Amino acid sequence: MDEPLDVSINFDVVDECDDWIVVNKSAPLIVHPTNKKSEPTMLGGLEQLLSFDIQNGARLSIINRLDRETSGLVLIAKRKSAARMFGRAMERRLIEKEYDAICFGWPEWEERTLEAPLLRKGEKALSPIWVKQMVHPDGRPSETHFRVVKRGMHQGKRFSLLRVFPKTGRMHQIRVHAACLGYPLVGDKIYGADETCYLRYIEGGWNGDLEAQLTLKRHALHASRLALVLDGAVLDWEIGLAKDLSDFFDA
Repeated sequence: MDEPLDVSINFDVVDECDDWIVVNKSAPLIVHPTNKKSEPTMLGGLEQLLSFDIQNGARLSIINRLDRETSGLVLIAKRKSAARMFGRAMERRLIEKEYDAICFGWPEWEERTLEAPLLRKGEKALSPIWVKQMVHPDGRPSETHFRVVKRGMHQGKRFSLLRVFPKTGRMHQIRVHAACLGYPLVGDKIYGADETCYLRYIEGGWNGDLEAQLTLKRHALHASRLALVLDGAVLDWEIGLAKDLSDFFDA
């Protein structure tokens, strides 16, 4: 059996000013501490990096939180006033977000929008995974637009690179909607063909059986763009696909 995913404080600063900082987070770095165990976090790394700012009154607030296995852009406010402005922009859906994803299969469409409400599965049925979400009419309105960028083959299997535009920001929204359309993300332990992949990974770490089912150690989702207009200024950050995902697709 291989070792579980190696976690290190690994992120790059994309842009920074007195009020905010934007970083490119790696996977599987967790964004903020959890109650379960002590491990490196992106927030902990930022607190070290910005220790001088913090000593002089800065207070870090994460604006868009990414899952552990999702890489890409994270916006962090450094002042309360900036956090309030960004928070209002998020509530009003004024922050544009775009993701890159790799899914199993070749969609029969070039573009597709899915409107499907989401809620936590445990609210309606028994679920061994507490955080798992599901499409359900009683859920919160959720909308995602998918566009096929290119299709390819890897080890005899079909895969597609997607550009994804979430119109709402529900937990696991892109992953659930992709699976609902019949094209789950590569490496997705919860929303792939078999949710027991997640349970087996938690219990025993990564191994050959999981690799045969999932292909990648982490789900293939990357936050590639954030954009908004703030006080008349256009803020627009964009980065390329994470290296592990681009290497996989190019292979």
